Amino acid sequence: MAANGSPVNEDRIPVIVGVGEIVDRPKEIVDGLEPLALLEAALKRAEADSGAKLLGEIQSLDVVSFLSWRYRDPEKLLAARIGASPAHCYYGPVGGETPIKYLHEAAKRIARGECSVAAVCGAEAQSTATKAERAGVKLPWTPFADDVEAPKRNAAFQKPMAIKMGVFQPITVYPLYDSATSAHWGQTPREALAESGELWSTYAAVAAENPNSWLKKTFSPQEITTPSPDNRLIAWPYTKLMVANPSVNMGGAVLLTSLAKARAAGVPESRILHVLGGASAQEPVDYLDRDQFVESHSQNAVLKASIDLAGGDGRKFDAIELYSCFPVVPKMARRTLGLGPDVKPTVTGGLTFFGAPLNTYMTHAACAMVRKLRESGRLGLLYGQGGFVTKHHSLVLSREAPQQAMAQDTSVQAEADRHWRKVPEFVTEASGKGKVEAFTVIYRGNGEIVHGATMLRTEDDRRTLGRIPESDVRTLARLLDMDHTPVGAIGDIVTAADGLPEWRVA
Repeated sequence: MAANGSPVNEDRIPVIVGVGEIVDRPKEIVDGLEPLALLEAALKRAEADSGAKLLGEIQSLDVVSFLSWRYRDPEKLLAARIGASPAHCYYGPVGGETPIKYLHEAAKRIARGECSVAAVCGAEAQSTATKAERAGVKLPWTPFADDVEAPKRNAAFQKPMAIKMGVFQPITVYPLYDSATSAHWGQTPREALAESGELWSTYAAVAAENPNSWLKKTFSPQEITTPSPDNRLIAWPYTKLMVANPSVNMGGAVLLTSLAKARAAGVPESRILHVLGGASAQEPVDYLDRDQFVESHSQNAVLKASIDLAGGDGRKFDAIELYSCFPVVPKMARRTLGLGPDVKPTVTGGLTFFGAPLNTYMTHAACAMVRKLRESGRLGLLYGQGGFVTKHHSLVLSREAPQQAMAQDTSVQAEADRHWRKVPEFVTEASGKGKVEAFTVIYRGNGEIVHGATMLRTEDDRRTLGRIPESDVRTLARLLDMDHTPVGAIGDIVTAADGLPEWRVA
Protein backbone atom coordinates (compact mmCIF):
# COMPACT_ATOMS: atom_id res chain seq x y z
CA MET A 1 0.00 0.00 0.00
CA ALA A 2 1.16 3.54 -0.68
CA ALA A 3 1.45 6.12 2.08
CA ASN A 4 -2.12 7.24 1.40
CA GLY A 5 -3.43 3.69 1.79
CA SER A 6 -3.89 2.99 -1.92
CA PRO A 7 -2.11 0.09 -3.68
CA VAL A 8 1.44 0.78 -4.85
CA ASN A 9 1.59 1.31 -8.61
CA GLU A 10 3.40 -1.66 -10.17
CA ASP A 11 5.18 0.76 -12.50
CA ARG A 12 6.83 2.17 -9.37
CA ILE A 13 7.78 -1.10 -7.65
CA PRO A 14 11.49 -1.88 -8.27
CA VAL A 15 12.48 -5.51 -8.64
CA ILE A 16 15.63 -7.45 -9.46
CA VAL A 17 15.04 -9.83 -12.36
CA GLY A 18 18.47 -10.96 -13.55
CA VAL A 19 21.97 -11.59 -12.27
CA GLY A 20 25.09 -12.59 -14.17
CA GLU A 21 28.69 -13.40 -13.30
CA ILE A 22 31.84 -14.38 -15.15
CA VAL A 23 35.18 -15.68 -13.90
CA ASP A 24 38.06 -15.57 -16.38
CA ARG A 25 41.02 -17.95 -15.96
CA PRO A 26 42.93 -17.73 -19.26
CA LYS A 27 45.52 -20.37 -20.10
CA GLU A 28 47.58 -17.74 -21.91
CA ILE A 29 47.99 -14.17 -20.61
CA VAL A 30 47.02 -12.59 -23.94
CA ASP A 31 43.74 -14.50 -23.91
CA GLY A 32 42.60 -12.76 -20.72
CA LEU A 33 39.44 -10.67 -21.06
CA GLU A 34 39.65 -6.93 -20.37
CA PRO A 35 37.23 -5.34 -17.87
CA LEU A 36 34.92 -4.03 -20.61
CA ALA A 37 34.56 -7.55 -22.04
CA LEU A 38 33.86 -8.94 -18.58
CA LEU A 39 31.19 -6.29 -18.03
CA GLU A 40 29.52 -7.08 -21.33
CA ALA A 41 29.55 -10.81 -20.65
CA ALA A 42 28.12 -10.35 -17.15
CA LEU A 43 25.30 -8.16 -18.44
CA LYS A 44 24.39 -10.66 -21.15
CA ARG A 45 24.31 -13.43 -18.57
CA ALA A 46 22.08 -11.31 -16.35
CA GLU A 47 19.71 -10.78 -19.28
CA ALA A 48 19.67 -14.52 -19.99
CA ASP A 49 18.98 -15.16 -16.30
CA SER A 50 15.93 -12.89 -16.44
CA GLY A 51 14.44 -14.73 -19.38
CA ALA A 52 13.59 -11.44 -21.11
CA LYS A 53 15.23 -9.15 -23.67
CA LEU A 54 16.14 -6.09 -21.60
CA LEU A 55 19.66 -4.85 -22.38
CA GLY A 56 18.64 -2.63 -25.27
CA GLU A 57 16.01 -0.98 -23.05
CA ILE A 58 18.37 -0.02 -20.22
CA GLN A 59 17.69 3.58 -19.20
CA SER A 60 19.94 3.63 -16.13
CA LEU A 61 23.47 2.18 -16.20
CA ASP A 62 25.92 2.34 -13.29
CA VAL A 63 29.44 0.96 -13.66
CA VAL A 64 31.46 0.34 -10.51
CA SER A 65 34.91 1.92 -10.52
CA PHE A 66 37.71 -0.46 -11.51
CA LEU A 67 41.45 -0.18 -11.01
CA SER A 68 43.01 -2.92 -13.14
CA TRP A 69 42.66 -0.92 -16.39
CA ARG A 70 41.89 2.67 -17.25
CA TYR A 71 39.42 3.83 -19.89
CA ARG A 72 38.00 7.15 -20.96
CA ASP A 73 34.24 7.05 -20.31
CA PRO A 74 33.96 3.28 -19.77
CA GLU A 75 30.24 3.57 -19.05
CA LYS A 76 29.64 5.01 -22.55
CA LEU A 77 31.84 2.36 -24.16
CA LEU A 78 29.85 -0.33 -22.38
CA ALA A 79 26.49 1.15 -23.35
CA ALA A 80 27.57 1.09 -26.99
CA ARG A 81 28.65 -2.55 -26.69
CA ILE A 82 25.22 -3.65 -25.47
CA GLY A 83 23.23 -1.39 -27.79
CA ALA A 84 21.72 0.81 -25.08
CA SER A 85 21.32 4.59 -24.78
CA PRO A 86 20.68 5.16 -21.07
CA ALA A 87 19.74 8.66 -19.92
CA HIS A 88 21.56 7.93 -16.68
CA CYS A 89 25.00 6.58 -17.58
CA TYR A 90 27.45 6.74 -14.68
CA TYR A 91 30.95 5.62 -13.74
CA GLY A 92 31.57 6.30 -10.07
CA PRO A 93 34.36 6.83 -7.55
CA VAL A 94 36.22 4.22 -5.51
CA GLY A 95 34.30 2.52 -2.70
CA GLY A 96 33.42 -1.01 -1.63
CA GLU A 97 29.90 0.12 -0.77
CA THR A 98 29.23 1.53 -4.24
CA PRO A 99 27.53 -1.54 -5.79
CA ILE A 100 24.92 -1.46 -3.02
CA LYS A 101 24.60 2.30 -3.33
CA TYR A 102 24.06 2.06 -7.09
CA LEU A 103 21.50 -0.73 -6.74
CA HIS A 104 19.62 1.31 -4.18
CA GLU A 105 19.73 4.46 -6.30
CA ALA A 106 18.59 2.55 -9.39
CA ALA A 107 15.65 1.13 -7.41
CA LYS A 108 14.74 4.64 -6.25
CA ARG A 109 14.79 5.89 -9.86
CA ILE A 110 12.32 3.17 -10.78
CA ALA A 111 10.20 4.07 -7.75
CA ARG A 112 10.15 7.71 -8.92
CA GLY A 113 9.12 6.67 -12.40
CA GLU A 114 12.32 7.96 -14.01
CA CYS A 115 13.15 4.65 -15.69
CA SER A 116 11.82 1.12 -16.05
CA VAL A 117 15.03 -0.85 -16.75
CA ALA A 118 18.32 -0.36 -14.91
CA ALA A 119 21.62 -2.18 -14.61
CA VAL A 120 24.51 -2.13 -12.15
CA CYS A 121 27.74 -3.89 -13.05
CA GLY A 122 31.41 -4.10 -12.21
CA ALA A 123 34.51 -6.00 -13.28
CA GLU A 124 38.24 -6.34 -12.67
CA ALA A 125 41.00 -8.14 -14.53
CA GLN A 126 43.78 -7.58 -12.01
CA SER A 127 45.16 -11.11 -12.23
CA THR A 128 45.76 -10.86 -15.98
CA ALA A 129 46.97 -7.25 -15.80
CA THR A 130 49.52 -8.09 -13.10
CA LYS A 131 50.80 -11.19 -14.89
CA ALA A 132 51.14 -9.26 -18.14
CA GLU A 133 53.11 -6.48 -16.46
CA ARG A 134 55.47 -8.93 -14.77
CA ALA A 135 56.01 -10.89 -17.97
CA GLY A 136 56.37 -7.81 -20.16
CA VAL A 137 53.42 -8.92 -22.28
CA LYS A 138 51.40 -6.34 -24.20
CA LEU A 139 47.69 -7.06 -23.85
CA PRO A 140 45.42 -6.72 -26.91
CA TRP A 141 42.93 -4.63 -24.95
CA THR A 142 41.39 -1.21 -25.48
CA PRO A 143 44.40 1.12 -25.20
CA PHE A 144 45.15 2.20 -21.63
CA ALA A 145 43.94 5.78 -21.11
CA ASP A 146 47.08 7.37 -19.72
CA ASP A 147 45.51 10.82 -19.94
CA VAL A 148 42.71 9.87 -17.52
CA GLU A 149 43.47 10.75 -13.92
CA ALA A 150 43.81 7.82 -11.54
CA PRO A 151 41.05 7.63 -8.92
CA LYS A 152 41.85 9.02 -5.47
CA ARG A 153 42.63 6.41 -2.85
CA ASN A 154 44.18 5.93 0.59
CA ALA A 155 46.97 8.52 0.99
CA ALA A 156 44.91 11.20 -0.77
CA PHE A 157 42.68 11.45 2.29
CA GLN A 158 45.10 10.90 5.19
CA LYS A 159 47.38 13.09 7.28
CA PRO A 160 51.08 13.29 6.26
CA MET A 161 52.11 11.82 9.60
CA ALA A 162 50.00 8.71 8.99
CA ILE A 163 51.68 8.26 5.62
CA LYS A 164 55.15 8.61 7.15
CA MET A 165 54.28 6.03 9.78
CA GLY A 166 52.84 3.58 7.24
CA VAL A 167 49.28 3.58 8.60
CA PHE A 168 47.47 4.98 5.55
CA GLN A 169 46.43 1.82 3.68
CA PRO A 170 43.55 -0.53 4.46
CA ILE A 171 45.86 -3.32 5.61
CA THR A 172 47.45 -1.10 8.27
CA VAL A 173 44.37 0.90 9.33
CA TYR A 174 41.80 -1.87 9.87
CA PRO A 175 44.08 -3.55 12.45
CA LEU A 176 43.75 -0.37 14.54
CA TYR A 177 39.99 -0.95 14.67
CA ASP A 178 40.55 -4.63 15.39
CA SER A 179 42.72 -3.92 18.43
CA ALA A 180 40.46 -1.17 19.78
CA THR A 181 37.18 -3.08 19.36
CA SER A 182 38.46 -6.36 20.82
CA ALA A 183 39.79 -4.56 23.89
CA HIS A 184 36.45 -2.77 24.25
CA TRP A 185 34.64 -6.12 24.07
CA GLY A 186 36.84 -7.47 26.87
CA GLN A 187 38.74 -9.92 24.68
CA THR A 188 42.38 -10.81 24.96
CA PRO A 189 44.29 -10.68 21.67
CA ARG A 190 44.24 -14.49 21.67
CA GLU A 191 40.45 -14.55 21.99
CA ALA A 192 40.01 -11.89 19.32
CA LEU A 193 42.23 -13.79 16.90
CA ALA A 194 40.30 -16.99 17.55
CA GLU A 195 37.02 -15.23 16.74
CA SER A 196 38.50 -13.92 13.49
CA GLY A 197 39.72 -17.38 12.55
CA GLU A 198 36.34 -19.00 13.17
CA LEU A 199 34.59 -16.25 11.22
CA TRP A 200 36.94 -16.45 8.24
CA SER A 201 36.74 -20.23 8.19
CA THR A 202 32.96 -19.84 7.77
CA TYR A 203 33.48 -17.48 4.83
CA ALA A 204 35.92 -19.95 3.26
CA ALA A 205 33.42 -22.79 3.55
CA VAL A 206 30.79 -20.76 1.69
CA ALA A 207 33.28 -19.76 -1.01
CA ALA A 208 34.23 -23.41 -1.51
CA GLU A 209 30.63 -24.11 -2.55
CA ASN A 210 30.22 -21.01 -4.74
CA PRO A 211 30.88 -21.91 -8.40
CA ASN A 212 32.01 -18.33 -9.09
CA SER A 213 34.68 -18.21 -6.36
CA TRP A 214 38.32 -17.63 -7.18
CA LEU A 215 39.62 -19.81 -4.35
CA LYS A 216 37.51 -22.92 -3.78
CA LYS A 217 39.16 -24.34 -0.70
CA THR A 218 38.17 -24.71 2.93
CA PHE A 219 40.50 -23.57 5.70
CA SER A 220 40.42 -24.31 9.41
CA PRO A 221 40.54 -21.38 11.82
CA GLN A 222 44.08 -22.37 12.79
CA GLU A 223 45.25 -22.45 9.17
CA ILE A 224 43.90 -18.93 8.72
CA THR A 225 45.40 -17.35 11.83
CA THR A 226 48.73 -19.19 12.07
CA PRO A 227 51.62 -17.51 10.22
CA SER A 228 53.53 -19.70 7.75
CA PRO A 229 55.65 -19.23 4.61
CA ASP A 230 52.44 -19.31 2.54
CA ASN A 231 50.42 -17.32 5.06
CA ARG A 232 52.70 -14.55 6.19
CA LEU A 233 51.83 -11.85 8.67
CA ILE A 234 51.09 -8.56 6.90
CA ALA A 235 49.97 -6.25 9.70
CA TRP A 236 49.16 -7.57 13.15
CA PRO A 237 46.88 -9.43 13.68
CA TYR A 238 46.20 -10.11 10.01
CA THR A 239 47.83 -12.84 7.96
CA LYS A 240 47.55 -13.19 4.18
CA LEU A 241 44.48 -15.43 4.61
CA MET A 242 42.72 -12.69 6.58
CA VAL A 243 42.88 -9.94 3.95
CA ALA A 244 41.19 -9.24 0.63
CA ASN A 245 42.57 -10.93 -2.50
CA PRO A 246 42.34 -8.48 -5.43
CA SER A 247 44.30 -10.60 -7.91
CA VAL A 248 41.25 -11.95 -9.74
CA ASN A 249 39.46 -11.66 -13.09
CA MET A 250 35.72 -11.28 -12.46
CA GLY A 251 32.62 -9.51 -13.68
CA GLY A 252 29.15 -9.21 -12.19
CA ALA A 253 25.88 -7.56 -13.18
CA VAL A 254 22.39 -7.03 -11.80
CA LEU A 255 19.30 -6.10 -13.85
CA LEU A 256 16.39 -4.22 -12.30
CA THR A 257 12.99 -3.28 -13.72
CA SER A 258 9.62 -2.19 -12.44
CA LEU A 259 7.28 -4.99 -11.46
CA ALA A 260 4.94 -3.98 -14.29
CA LYS A 261 7.76 -4.09 -16.84
CA ALA A 262 9.00 -7.45 -15.55
CA ARG A 263 5.58 -9.02 -15.95
CA ALA A 264 5.01 -7.44 -19.36
CA ALA A 265 8.41 -8.75 -20.52
CA GLY A 266 7.53 -12.26 -19.40
CA VAL A 267 9.95 -12.58 -16.50
CA PRO A 268 8.86 -15.63 -14.47
CA GLU A 269 7.55 -14.75 -11.00
CA SER A 270 10.12 -17.13 -9.53
CA ARG A 271 12.93 -14.88 -10.82
CA ILE A 272 11.59 -11.67 -9.27
CA LEU A 273 12.95 -10.20 -6.03
CA HIS A 274 11.73 -6.97 -4.47
CA VAL A 275 13.99 -4.19 -3.24
CA LEU A 276 12.48 -3.00 0.04
CA GLY A 277 14.98 -0.24 0.78
CA GLY A 278 18.18 0.52 2.61
CA ALA A 279 20.24 3.20 4.32
CA SER A 280 23.51 5.09 4.06
CA ALA A 281 25.89 7.10 6.25
CA GLN A 282 29.60 7.77 6.48
CA GLU A 283 32.46 8.76 8.79
CA PRO A 284 35.10 11.45 8.12
CA VAL A 285 37.41 10.28 5.31
CA ASP A 286 40.47 10.88 7.50
CA TYR A 287 40.20 8.19 10.15
CA LEU A 288 42.29 10.21 12.60
CA ASP A 289 39.46 12.76 12.75
CA ARG A 290 37.04 10.30 14.39
CA ASP A 291 35.96 10.33 18.01
CA GLN A 292 36.93 6.71 18.80
CA PHE A 293 37.64 3.30 17.26
CA VAL A 294 35.54 0.87 19.29
CA GLU A 295 32.54 1.25 16.97
CA SER A 296 31.32 3.09 13.87
CA HIS A 297 28.33 5.32 14.48
CA SER A 298 27.57 5.29 10.75
CA GLN A 299 27.71 1.51 10.53
CA ASN A 300 25.45 1.23 13.56
CA ALA A 301 22.89 3.66 12.14
CA VAL A 302 22.81 1.94 8.73
CA LEU A 303 22.42 -1.54 10.18
CA LYS A 304 19.78 -0.47 12.70
CA ALA A 305 17.79 1.09 9.86
CA SER A 306 18.01 -2.26 8.07
CA ILE A 307 16.72 -4.01 11.18
CA ASP A 308 13.72 -1.68 11.13
CA LEU A 309 13.00 -2.78 7.55
CA ALA A 310 13.05 -6.38 8.81
CA GLY A 311 10.46 -5.68 11.46
CA GLY A 312 12.79 -4.69 14.27
CA ASP A 313 14.77 -7.91 14.66
CA GLY A 314 18.06 -8.67 12.87
CA ARG A 315 17.40 -12.39 13.31
CA LYS A 316 14.53 -12.16 10.82
CA PHE A 317 16.99 -12.02 7.94
CA ASP A 318 17.11 -15.41 6.26
CA ALA A 319 20.35 -14.57 4.44
CA ILE A 320 23.06 -12.01 5.18
CA GLU A 321 26.13 -10.63 3.44
CA LEU A 322 28.39 -8.65 5.77
CA TYR A 323 31.25 -6.91 3.99
CA SER A 324 34.46 -8.80 4.65
CA CYS A 325 37.59 -6.94 3.57
CA PHE A 326 39.03 -7.60 7.06
CA PRO A 327 37.57 -9.57 10.00
CA VAL A 328 36.84 -6.55 12.18
CA VAL A 329 34.10 -5.28 9.85
CA PRO A 330 31.71 -8.26 10.12
CA LYS A 331 32.69 -8.69 13.79
CA MET A 332 31.42 -5.18 14.47
CA ALA A 333 28.38 -5.59 12.21
CA ARG A 334 27.07 -8.79 13.70
CA ARG A 335 27.19 -7.31 17.19
CA THR A 336 25.12 -4.34 16.03
CA LEU A 337 22.66 -6.73 14.38
CA GLY A 338 22.45 -8.79 17.57
CA LEU A 339 23.62 -11.96 15.84
CA GLY A 340 25.63 -14.70 17.47
CA PRO A 341 28.59 -16.60 16.00
CA ASP A 342 26.21 -19.32 14.80
CA VAL A 343 24.68 -17.04 12.15
CA LYS A 344 26.27 -17.40 8.72
CA PRO A 345 27.49 -13.91 7.69
CA THR A 346 27.81 -14.52 3.94
CA VAL A 347 26.14 -16.06 0.91
CA THR A 348 29.16 -15.34 -1.30
CA GLY A 349 32.37 -16.35 0.44
CA GLY A 350 34.21 -13.16 1.38
CA LEU A 351 36.90 -11.01 -0.18
CA THR A 352 39.69 -13.41 0.78
CA PHE A 353 38.24 -16.64 -0.57
CA PHE A 354 35.57 -15.71 -3.12
CA GLY A 355 37.95 -13.02 -4.28
CA ALA A 356 38.09 -9.26 -4.10
CA PRO A 357 37.51 -7.60 -7.46
CA LEU A 358 38.25 -4.42 -5.54
CA ASN A 359 35.19 -2.14 -5.46
CA THR A 360 32.76 -4.59 -7.01
CA TYR A 361 32.67 -7.54 -4.58
CA MET A 362 29.19 -6.52 -3.43
CA THR A 363 27.92 -6.80 -7.02
CA HIS A 364 28.75 -10.49 -6.79
CA ALA A 365 27.24 -10.61 -3.32
CA ALA A 366 24.01 -9.22 -4.75
CA CYS A 367 24.07 -11.97 -7.38
CA ALA A 368 24.62 -14.64 -4.74
CA MET A 369 21.88 -13.16 -2.54
CA VAL A 370 19.37 -13.21 -5.39
CA ARG A 371 20.12 -16.85 -6.11
CA LYS A 372 19.87 -17.70 -2.40
CA LEU A 373 16.50 -16.03 -1.89
CA ARG A 374 15.11 -17.55 -5.06
CA GLU A 375 15.86 -20.95 -3.56
CA SER A 376 14.63 -20.32 -0.01
CA GLY A 377 14.02 -17.65 2.58
CA ARG A 378 12.12 -14.38 2.53
CA LEU A 379 14.45 -11.54 3.59
CA GLY A 380 18.07 -10.82 2.70
CA LEU A 381 20.48 -8.14 3.93
CA LEU A 382 23.34 -6.78 1.83
CA TYR A 383 25.78 -4.58 3.75
CA GLY A 384 28.63 -2.88 1.90
CA GLN A 385 31.42 -0.76 3.26
CA GLY A 386 34.14 1.44 1.74
CA GLY A 387 37.25 3.33 2.73
CA PHE A 388 38.56 2.76 6.26
CA VAL A 389 35.26 1.89 7.98
CA THR A 390 34.22 5.11 6.24
CA LYS A 391 31.24 4.66 3.90
CA HIS A 392 28.33 2.36 4.74
CA HIS A 393 25.31 1.28 2.71
CA SER A 394 22.73 -1.45 3.21
CA LEU A 395 20.00 -2.92 1.05
CA VAL A 396 17.15 -5.24 2.01
CA LEU A 397 15.75 -7.67 -0.55
CA SER A 398 12.52 -9.65 -0.22
CA ARG A 399 10.61 -12.31 -2.05
CA GLU A 400 7.43 -10.54 -0.98
CA ALA A 401 6.13 -7.29 -2.44
CA PRO A 402 6.40 -4.15 -0.29
CA GLN A 403 3.35 -2.76 1.45
CA GLN A 404 4.31 0.85 0.80
CA ALA A 405 6.19 2.94 -1.72
CA MET A 406 9.98 2.95 -1.48
CA ALA A 407 11.39 5.72 0.71
CA GLN A 408 13.48 8.31 -1.12
CA ASP A 409 15.20 9.88 1.89
CA THR A 410 17.39 7.00 3.05
CA SER A 411 20.33 8.78 4.66
CA VAL A 412 20.72 8.06 8.37
CA GLN A 413 23.60 10.49 8.75
CA ALA A 414 21.77 12.57 11.35
CA GLU A 415 21.23 9.50 13.52
CA ALA A 416 24.90 8.55 13.19
CA ASP A 417 26.09 12.06 14.02
CA ARG A 418 23.88 12.19 17.10
CA HIS A 419 26.11 9.65 18.82
CA TRP A 420 29.41 11.41 18.21
CA ARG A 421 31.49 12.43 21.19
CA LYS A 422 34.22 15.04 21.30
CA VAL A 423 36.96 14.43 18.72
CA PRO A 424 40.44 14.78 20.24
CA GLU A 425 42.77 17.27 18.62
CA PHE A 426 45.44 15.57 16.52
CA VAL A 427 49.02 16.72 17.14
CA THR A 428 52.25 15.84 15.36
CA GLU A 429 54.49 16.77 18.29
CA ALA A 430 54.06 15.25 21.74
CA SER A 431 55.99 14.27 24.83
CA GLY A 432 55.38 12.90 28.28
CA LYS A 433 53.08 9.93 28.78
CA GLY A 434 50.94 8.37 26.08
CA LYS A 435 48.08 5.86 26.49
CA VAL A 436 47.49 3.34 23.70
CA GLU A 437 44.15 3.79 21.92
CA ALA A 438 44.86 1.24 19.15
CA PHE A 439 47.89 -0.45 17.59
CA THR A 440 49.36 -2.70 14.91
CA VAL A 441 52.72 -4.11 13.89
CA ILE A 442 53.73 -3.92 10.22
CA TYR A 443 55.71 -6.77 8.59
CA ARG A 444 57.93 -7.19 5.56
CA GLY A 445 57.36 -9.89 2.97
CA ASN A 446 60.04 -12.07 4.60
CA GLY A 447 58.25 -11.99 7.96
CA GLU A 448 60.52 -9.45 9.62
CA ILE A 449 59.03 -6.54 11.54
CA VAL A 450 59.19 -3.10 9.91
CA HIS A 451 57.95 -1.31 13.01
CA GLY A 452 55.04 -1.08 15.37
CA ALA A 453 52.49 1.73 15.23
CA THR A 454 50.33 3.00 18.06
CA MET A 455 47.53 5.51 18.18
CA LEU A 456 47.99 7.41 21.42
CA ARG A 457 46.19 9.76 23.76
CA THR A 458 48.49 12.28 25.41
CA GLU A 459 48.26 13.45 29.02
CA ASP A 460 46.07 16.37 27.92
CA ASP A 461 43.85 13.94 25.93
CA ARG A 462 45.06 14.89 22.47
CA ARG A 463 45.69 12.22 19.82
CA THR A 464 48.94 11.36 18.10
CA LEU A 465 50.73 8.43 16.52
CA GLY A 466 53.71 6.67 18.03
CA ARG A 467 56.15 4.43 16.19
CA ILE A 468 57.95 1.51 17.81
CA PRO A 469 61.23 0.75 15.99
CA GLU A 470 62.09 -2.88 15.30
CA SER A 471 65.07 -2.52 17.66
CA ASP A 472 62.74 -1.91 20.63
CA VAL A 473 62.19 -5.57 21.36
CA ARG A 474 60.68 -4.96 24.80
CA THR A 475 57.92 -2.63 23.58
CA LEU A 476 57.14 -4.81 20.57
CA ALA A 477 56.80 -7.79 22.88
CA ARG A 478 54.24 -5.81 24.87
CA LEU A 479 52.25 -5.10 21.69
CA LEU A 480 52.33 -8.75 20.67
CA ASP A 481 51.39 -10.24 24.06
CA MET A 482 48.59 -12.66 23.22
CA ASP A 483 47.06 -12.65 26.69
CA HIS A 484 47.17 -8.96 27.63
CA THR A 485 46.08 -6.23 25.24
CA PRO A 486 48.30 -3.14 25.17
CA VAL A 487 45.23 -0.97 24.58
CA GLY A 488 45.06 1.27 27.61
CA ALA A 489 48.73 0.78 28.48
CA ILE A 490 50.72 3.91 29.35
CA GLY A 491 54.25 4.54 28.12
CA ASP A 492 56.67 7.32 27.25
CA ILE A 493 56.45 9.44 24.10
CA VAL A 494 59.83 10.48 22.73
CA THR A 495 60.86 12.20 19.50
CA ALA A 496 63.02 10.22 17.06
CA ALA A 497 65.83 11.68 14.95
CA ASP A 498 63.49 11.98 11.95
CA GLY A 499 61.02 14.00 14.01
CA LEU A 500 58.36 11.29 14.40
CA PRO A 501 57.01 10.47 17.86
CA GLU A 502 57.92 7.04 19.24
CA TRP A 503 56.29 5.16 22.08
CA ARG A 504 58.10 3.09 24.68
CA VAL A 505 56.53 0.80 27.21
CA ALA A 506 56.81 2.13 30.77
